[in-house]
Amino acid sequence: MSVHDEVPGPGGGASRPNAGGGPGGKARFEDIYDQADPRAYFTRLEPLGYEIPQHAQPVFRRAAELRGSAGDAGARRPAVLDVCCSYGINAALLNHDLTMAELYEHYTSRRARQLSTVELAAWDKEFYEQRRRPDAYPVIGLDIAARAVRYAQAVGLLDLGCTDNLEEQPPGPRLSSALADVGLITMTGGGSYITERTFDALLSRAERPVWVSAFWLRTVPFAPIAETLAAHGLRTTADTTRTYPQRRFTDEREQRYAVAAVRALGEDPAGLEEAGLFHTVLYESRP
Repeated sequence: MSVHDEVPGPGGGASRPNAGGGPGGKARFEDIYDQADPRAYFTRLEPLGYEIPQHAQPVFRRAAELRGSAGDAGARRPAVLDVCCSYGINAALLNHDLTMAELYEHYTSRRARQLSTVELAAWDKEFYEQRRRPDAYPVIGLDIAARAVRYAQAVGLLDLGCTDNLEEQPPGPRLSSALADVGLITMTGGGSYITERTFDALLSRAERPVWVSAFWLRTVPFAPIAETLAAHGLRTTADTTRTYPQRRFTDEREQRYAVAAVRALGEDPAGLEEAGLFHTVLYESRP
């Protein structure tokens, strides 16, 4: 695709092997995604150079600003729904004067290692309060990792945390109620594990126009998602002349998987996955 090409609508999608589960060859990190606090998450991912939330920070801030000025006269400020929110990293970068490097430094510091989870949460609450931006947006987090979501809400990163598994069931009462205020859906991870079912469940219960900004791994087709978004009146565009690195591969097996998956989707891994990094494409979906 060329700059800002439209993603195929209904009939233009490709099949998605391993949808809803971890694809063969891709490393899984379940042991760090749902701990009582984020220290293991940052300790494990720092050596891999996990950086996609940092790339997303200016994109999500701009999308939230544009969505907020797009209308809904008289309504409350549109909320941001972060899908696969984990410990609230995107919310931290969206609403606070912080960088991903500073979060790594914070959570891998000597002081952080010495604290209990309760003590760390108290420190984090103060840490984020001191860096809160005056233009902060209400953020709802969605992730099946209950402990991670609970921590993010406890330290003030999420206004509401929900753990509904929309791949298997419709939104529960809390999430359904919260969706009334959602104007922007963001996502930087989870494309290998969730499908169009999650997006359909969210948009089916939206009460105001919803935009979507998603950084999607090149190893997974976005077309099935775009088809579902199109059915809800959203047109998806992407600048595929630019990619955003996610992280380094854990080993050669993971790299072989990624290179093969990208080629299977008709894309060229030269200089990207072949150079040792997962890469994402930014997809923007709007009415």
